[in-house]
Amino acid sequence: MIYKVNALTEDNNGFAKTLLSDWLLLILIFLSLLAGYTVYPHLPERVATHWSLSGDVNGYSSRFWGAFGIPLMTGGLYCLLLFLPLIDPQKENYKKFAAAYKVIRSLLVVFMFGIYTVIILNALGYDIPVKKITMLGVSLLFMVIGNFMGQIRQNYFVGIKTPWTLASEEVWQKTHRLSGKIWVAAGFLGIAGTLIDKPAGRVLLIAALAIAVIIPVIYSYLEYQKTHVRKV
Repeated sequence: MIYKVNALTEDNNGFAKTLLSDWLLLILIFLSLLAGYTVYPHLPERVATHWSLSGDVNGYSSRFWGAFGIPLMTGGLYCLLLFLPLIDPQKENYKKFAAAYKVIRSLLVVFMFGIYTVIILNALGYDIPVKKITMLGVSLLFMVIGNFMGQIRQNYFVGIKTPWTLASEEVWQKTHRLSGKIWVAAGFLGIAGTLIDKPAGRVLLIAALAIAVIIPVIYSYLEYQKTHVRKV
């Protein structure tokens, strides 16, 4: 009983410290909500919120969701990322990659804030190159996360979670070391695709991101077969 109380107290203290260290992220979330409240009267009834890879609008939201949808989603995502370590059966491993996890948490909030800014400025009539900014943002996201991928330790929520990485810590680590390099390379290719600004550039971006997702899955399977099945 005493152990459970101490563990709960430790979790609460860690949670409070995380909130204090994330003060800038909390300000960004608050500012996005404040911005939504401020611009709401000036937005059109239908706000463009989704674009095709060719840059054409193919999705709209109501004025309310255009103003508050992404800020609410960002707040929800941030809260989810805070609570995941508390419910993960391997929550102790989060302490081993706390710095990387904070970077990932920060990147996602900043990325969502950037996307929201683009959507609002476009809705207010500013000429914003939405396609380029989005492609560039996604590419940078892959690059930065790729730099920290090798630090992520085995868990059930963050990283390349396949049956084979979850079954073997060795396979997990090898897969994430390789994935980090692939994600960084995919980010560079994505940036190149953004600069090309032609259909070939979009194809390059899609191909790079597909490779970054598919190769780690295949590698984890092959590595597991090599290091575990043969031993049996």
